[in-house]
Amino acid sequence: MKLNDITRGTGLEEHGINNANLIYWTSPTAVLYEQIVKRGEGLISHLGALAVKTGHYTGRAANDKFIVDEPSSHDQINWGKVNRPFDPAKFDLLYKKMTIYMQGRDLFVQDCFAGASPEHRLPVRIITERAWHSLFARNMFLRATPSELLSHRSQFTVIDLPAFHAQPSADGTNSEAFIIINFARKLVIIGGTNYAGEIKKSIFTVLNYLLPQKGVLSMHCSANAAANGEVAVFFGLSGTGKTTLSAAPNRLLIGDDEHGWNDKGVFNFEGGCYAKVINLSRESEPEIYQCTRKFGTILENVAIDTISRRIDLDDASFTENTRASYPISHIPQIVPSGSGGHPTNVIMLTCDAFGVLPPIARLTPEQAMYHFLSGYTAKVAGTEAGITEPQATFSACFGAPFMALRPSRYAELLGHKIGVKQVNCWLVNTGWSGGGPGVGSRMRIAYSRALVNAALDGTLSAGAFVREPIFGLDIPTDCPGVAQEVLNPRNAWADRGAYDAAATRLVEMFRKNFEQFRGTVSPEIAGVL
Repeated sequence: MKLNDITRGTGLEEHGINNANLIYWTSPTAVLYEQIVKRGEGLISHLGALAVKTGHYTGRAANDKFIVDEPSSHDQINWGKVNRPFDPAKFDLLYKKMTIYMQGRDLFVQDCFAGASPEHRLPVRIITERAWHSLFARNMFLRATPSELLSHRSQFTVIDLPAFHAQPSADGTNSEAFIIINFARKLVIIGGTNYAGEIKKSIFTVLNYLLPQKGVLSMHCSANAAANGEVAVFFGLSGTGKTTLSAAPNRLLIGDDEHGWNDKGVFNFEGGCYAKVINLSRESEPEIYQCTRKFGTILENVAIDTISRRIDLDDASFTENTRASYPISHIPQIVPSGSGGHPTNVIMLTCDAFGVLPPIARLTPEQAMYHFLSGYTAKVAGTEAGITEPQATFSACFGAPFMALRPSRYAELLGHKIGVKQVNCWLVNTGWSGGGPGVGSRMRIAYSRALVNAALDGTLSAGAFVREPIFGLDIPTDCPGVAQEVLNPRNAWADRGAYDAAATRLVEMFRKNFEQFRGTVSPEIAGVL
């Protein structure tokens, strides 16, 4: 099938799809815009970005994700609350229902790639009933050239039908929504949710299953590079600053969310960015802000005036999780190849709502492994129903919902690479200082940028450090552009006793969470806290 082909009901028989109406095959952005508007799926905003709503699901449906329990993958999967098994026979029946549903309907197909490394890239096919979901896939994955399209053979397919709802009692799902991965059939089926992020995260899960088995570390991280080629990676959960800190004006962006690390260095899995944009401002995040005003960008659940078509990035009436999906080429300074050398620095980001972790600390290799396996951040009171005070969140490898294998598999690969390449490791707190919400204040983005820059250019390593006694972290005594009283978190609190109590409480949370890993790591790592 050639680029921009629009065919009637042919070409998808290999997926069991027969008698579709029109098939829009790897349509370009302009064609998808036309179809999105024609079908009433979204509005073109002032200056050209596309505004869409995702309806009931404004984020991932974490309780509706499953992996088919079949012989080829059974012994590899880290079964549990995240990777829940799904019956193969139920999968087949549900998929058959989906193929019947697609008869007589228009479908949108994107043939593309996941992974910038030529040796490890995965040819994928995204089939969806929504034109804007096809544009999302076009933004987020690596586009195939016209010549590559002629020889494209999908090794994993995603079939995404937001308007197809499961019947839990008959289909074995948790609700009307489902995201189910079948490694044996090399197929992902998604239904009942209009949240496009499920498409990219399902392929991320696939790569997290395939690549470590080939000795390639898959990472939930952003990455950038200096003009001289020096590379840094930024691990972190949603809201900790991966996208913000990696899109730095003095560095080149490799990617903002998902990467692999092979024997040549790091490479981006994606061809686009998926940034949170609530309260985004031109002053604090100019590169990402400009992307919200460009043709080709999708704005999810961002408020828009339907008359003037102007957007309001401060309006959270639909959700706090407003998002922008855009091609990475919308960012002015990027690494076009999506690849870089081995990292010199690894930065682990946390948003500590307790306000007790330092804004930056240098980590030993053992501490780096401990914090990688812990994957700590904190939710703020008021962001979710029932949360009235800061709540610690631990997500192994800073991405447990997408990690199909046991955490130790990823940790072993990271530890080996850190040791062999003698990588500098840092813990950066982009959360609160001087106390939690209502007492302290959120760390200034300018401070976080200054601290990260000083870590990357060697300024911090050349200076003096002091040992913080409760977490055992080495913190710098000085950093250009950062108030000195901020660097040591205890000094930022008016009530030092209250700091000690809050810090000790958080340490106990770390220890309790880490019990699950103690038998899988060395005594030196287990004894960090």
